[in-house]
Amino acid sequence: MLCSIYPHEMYCLSGQVPFGLKLHPDRKHLIYPLGSIIVLKRIEDGKLEFLDGHSNNVSCISVSKSGSYIASGQVNFMGFQAPVIIWNYAERTIHVELRIHNTKVESVAFSPSEKYLVSLGGKDDCRIFVWNVETKQLICRNKASAQGHCLVVEYSKTDDTIFASAGRWVDGISSHSRMCWNCIRYVFMISEDNRYMYCATLSGDIMKIDVKRKILSICGPGKAKFIHGINVLKLLESGDLLVGSGSGILALCSQINFKPVREIQLENAVTSIAISEGGEQFYVGTEEAQMYRLHLKDFTAELISTGHRSAVKDVALPHATSKLFATCSGEEIRVWMVGKPKDQLRITVPNVTCNAIDFMHDDCSIISAWSDGNIRRFGMKGQLMVVINNAHRQGVTAIAGTKDSKRIISGGGEGKMHVWELLPHTHQILNIMVGHRRPVSCLKMKSDDKECVTVSSDGFCIIWDLVHFHARQKIKTDTLFRNVCYHPDGYQIVTCGTDGKVIYWDVMGGTNIREREDAETGVYNSIHTTQEGSHFVTGGEDKRVKVWDYMQGKITHISMPAGACITCTRICTLNRILVSTSADGGIWLWKFPHLASSS
Repeated sequence: MLCSIYPHEMYCLSGQVPFGLKLHPDRKHLIYPLGSIIVLKRIEDGKLEFLDGHSNNVSCISVSKSGSYIASGQVNFMGFQAPVIIWNYAERTIHVELRIHNTKVESVAFSPSEKYLVSLGGKDDCRIFVWNVETKQLICRNKASAQGHCLVVEYSKTDDTIFASAGRWVDGISSHSRMCWNCIRYVFMISEDNRYMYCATLSGDIMKIDVKRKILSICGPGKAKFIHGINVLKLLESGDLLVGSGSGILALCSQINFKPVREIQLENAVTSIAISEGGEQFYVGTEEAQMYRLHLKDFTAELISTGHRSAVKDVALPHATSKLFATCSGEEIRVWMVGKPKDQLRITVPNVTCNAIDFMHDDCSIISAWSDGNIRRFGMKGQLMVVINNAHRQGVTAIAGTKDSKRIISGGGEGKMHVWELLPHTHQILNIMVGHRRPVSCLKMKSDDKECVTVSSDGFCIIWDLVHFHARQKIKTDTLFRNVCYHPDGYQIVTCGTDGKVIYWDVMGGTNIREREDAETGVYNSIHTTQEGSHFVTGGEDKRVKVWDYMQGKITHISMPAGACITCTRICTLNRILVSTSADGGIWLWKFPHLASSS
């Protein structure tokens, strides 16, 4: 019988989902999407719970007035239905799954009594539906807009028969029906008394519209518009507005003329504002997956968590501690401390992609492989120490350092392997090894530094002699290898790939020793062994992390699914922490279920 493992920490927020960060009415939980799951995070102690039911990335989310229900919509592939799910919050279960929109659900909103839910389809659907939450039946439908693209729906605060939609182009203010008012703008809200509608535009304007009279009441803030437009509006009980802009400005604006009374510059575009009851404290999410806590009184921001906005490509572990780890995603390298959901160091190289990273064995520097063909070595304070320019013609795709910290082995997009010697004030290439015909996707060193193993998208796994600089074994089977690792004894390697098999190979003869298959996974992307070799861990397209007993070749533990496919798995020194990363930018920390061997 398989045992389950659950994450005790997670670093990420899907900041690119508009209005995705919510504060539950109980004021005890933050709610936000990450890939295909919805995260419930208890504010007091950070305890995590997850709602898993979507098949693809969550695109919108709404919480009912009492907090009894959560609604979420998703994106899907062209031509496929994108469901809306209504969740029972108390039971953490699916109340109903509604399938009628095509390709994407753009927005969802509950009526004030929680009797109805309105859902808006994306530009390939362009329809609005109203559902009865209790009976789970469709009761009303309409075209979203005569022209343009609707982006959001907002319900009246007091009337179950009125809601509004908004989008990218102006289409005036007109009575569409008793069930729907249209004001085609970018973001907007309805006042508590339903008298006014507040609209914000991509040009940085805010408009207050008298709904009953259908006239513009106020337009501001005048010439001092918000740069890169307004992404979020929140109306406070005082009548003032909280405004989040595309330039990262968060402002408290006067209800009289919408001019900023207070403002603060955040690091990236604001995409969500979640206000607590009374409005004295609120939370802000940004496009780059940062989460801030602010107090209205002093308007100072506390950064409480950070994350990657795109797929994490690699994880590196230091050799002497289990307290740190590093990740790379896009143009960034980040160093994290276990137990702290904020990066301790961030290194950015604009307009290039970091493909792989590794700690040098002395743990004093990080080496990195970049899409511009350069190898960069950084100190632990982020300072650039060494650049090997034009290391590979088609980008550097894999990298590793030796135990003496004097050599770097790199693999390139053209399939070649380069061995570099690091000298006190320079570097030189020792050898170029040819064997792969396509990009090297993974490179692992043997513990004695005399050998390394690589896999490539050409379908080959090659064991390299680093003493005489040639290919010692070339392995090919009916799979596309994705990852490889050495067993600590050095006599075996373990591969995983697109056929869903984990295969043990003899290093000396290159022969297949054992195969194990898990049909549910389909594709494995990552594999890593414990320090003593008694267990290994895999991750793949089924979004789950799996822990295996090495000798028995059996899965002992399996995780709940992440929000996207697993891209990397690593077991920290002393087997205390298991780090996994996913294609949605998520970083997951798990307590490793097996203790390290006393031997």
